[in-house]
Formats: sequence, C-alpha cells, structure tokens
Amino acid sequence: MPTSDAEGKDWSLERFERVKPETVCDIGPGEGTYAKLFRPAHRGIWWTAIEIHKPYIAKYKLKNTKTRTDGYDEIHVEDARESEDHLFHRDLVIAGDVLEHMPREDAVALLQRIEAAGAWNILVSLPIVESQQGEVDGNEHEAHVHQWDADDMDAVLAGLGGRTESMRGGTLGCWWWSRRA
Repeated sequence: MPTSDAEGKDWSLERFERVKPETVCDIGPGEGTYAKLFRPAHRGIWWTAIEIHKPYIAKYKLKNTKTRTDGYDEIHVEDARESEDHLFHRDLVIAGDVLEHMPREDAVALLQRIEAAGAWNILVSLPIVESQQGEVDGNEHEAHVHQWDADDMDAVLAGLGGRTESMRGGTLGCWWWSRRA
C-alpha cells in the first residue's frame, strides 16, 4: 500500500534529527510519509523522490509548490533498480516499505548500489512478519514479492560495512545504516 504503519516512525525521526541530512532520496514515497514526518524537523533540505507509479504523484500531491512545501523538490518516475547512481549520492536514502516489493536479490543489489554510490545513511523499514499483499488500486508494484526476516536484513546491512542501528516492532523492522562506523 502507498501508506505505512506508524510503527518505527518515532525511532526513525530521532535518528533523522540527530543526523540532520541536507539531501534526501526517498525510494517509493507512496503518500509521502517520510517527507511529511521529517521535513518539519529539519527545514530547507533538498528532497528527491523515486516513484515507480506515476498516478501517486498527483493523487498524494507529492510535488512541492509555492504554497505546499511538505513534499518533494525533485521527482523521478522510474524503477529505483534502474535509476542512475547519482540519485543515491545523498546524505540519506530512504527505502521505507519498498524492498518487500522486489525479489530479495534485487533489494540486496539496490542497497549495495546505494552504498557504492556514496550514500552516507540508509533508512530501511519493512514488514518482518508474514505480510501477503497483491496489487493495490491497479498498481502491480504494490505486491509483496519477498517476505523479509529481520536477521536477514541485519546481515545484508552488515555486509555494507559501516554501522547499523535497528528497531524491531510487532509488524515492522527499521534499520538506520551509516557509513560512519
């Protein structure tokens, strides 16, 4: 779904406030959960979105305007797995409730590309319980393709080097990976 469970959002916001990134790339923003949550905590930063489903941009009013500034400054309509690496060279890349929508090997390769492209921090949030889901409102990309185990994501992020903090809730797991050890 283009929405996200509230679990882990306070935890993620605490890390965001600590890091205070100047550039953010949000992969699969859906309804714009993270921009709406994080922007008030640290204003004046550049937000990029990579959204695979173009109708969400208008439906959820993701693009910033002169009168609405809680969205994204730059939006790329494409599959993040095919995005140019420079989009991941950010202070923070958010993969919030998106990696479960692709095969595990694609998700791992994407995280490796994000790290190699120079991201300083990566926020991952995904279901850590059985969470079957098909297409939603005609969007085939909403289907859950891989059911993640929290220990597996721990291992994937450890493989990137750096330092990882994590939070495991009843439904979602959240990880904050940092290039700084």
